[in-house]
Amino acid sequence: MAIPEAQLETWSHQGSVTQSAGTYAIVKNALENPNALYAERSFEVFLQGSYGNDTNIFSESDVDIVIRLDSVMRSDVSGLPPAQQAAHRQAYGPAVYTFDEFRQGVLTRLNTAFGTADVEPGNKAIKVRASGSRRSADVVVCDQFRRYTRFVSGTDNNFIPGIIFPTETAGEIKNYPKLHSANCTSKHQATNGWFKPMVRILKNMRSQLVDDGIIAADIAPSYFIEGLLYNVPADRFGNNYGDTFCNCLNWLQEIDRSTLECANEQYMLLGDSNVQWPTAKCDAFLDALVDLWNDW
Repeated sequence: MAIPEAQLETWSHQGSVTQSAGTYAIVKNALENPNALYAERSFEVFLQGSYGNDTNIFSESDVDIVIRLDSVMRSDVSGLPPAQQAAHRQAYGPAVYTFDEFRQGVLTRLNTAFGTADVEPGNKAIKVRASGSRRSADVVVCDQFRRYTRFVSGTDNNFIPGIIFPTETAGEIKNYPKLHSANCTSKHQATNGWFKPMVRILKNMRSQLVDDGIIAADIAPSYFIEGLLYNVPADRFGNNYGDTFCNCLNWLQEIDRSTLECANEQYMLLGDSNVQWPTAKCDAFLDALVDLWNDW
């Protein structure tokens, strides 16, 4: 039996907005405090993740925040011809301010603002625990990253902007959160507003499957669910949520999924790197979605 349209409608709704916005404002204000050890450096604080992309659901609590150091730039020039690589080396010298100094400065600032009991350094982010009306927040500390597609000089070049940061267990991560967000918004517009509600539906279905013990909690991170639906052609969205779910799942079951891209369009979606979704986990998620739909 198919999942009723009324249930899909409920699952399509966005989670907390006001409380998440308040949390972001509080943490952003703390990070931008003029007394921060890095205050004289160039940096930017911005949102990423489900709340930043308007795909958050009611069961999600964390607000994902990025603080990106722009005084230091990390680059990938491996795709450039030798002359352009040489031009890049000539234009930019070694950094005099390190990532470790920046991260320690951010940790110090968060400890000062929220207290050491509510701040915990983690593998990929610094966790700020919830307190009162403030939701929990994950603060990713990173350097600016540029993947150059052309470099003649410091003022005559083209690059794809991203972020880069080390982790304790997964190595160095290079990603493109602003590009991911912009592409998801473009997809939402191209589907006449169906894309983001459908992401929320799949995320709520994932939560149902986890609660029922059908899949593990780490099978389908939100980032990859967004990427999965990003690949589905716009004409598969529309009419109602039930039809859209079936059209999207049928397309994903029929397509060669090794051709799917991340929503940032810089990596293939499925693979074994630290920015890709393991194929077996994607397959397990899709199979579980079909079973949930058929056995409702």
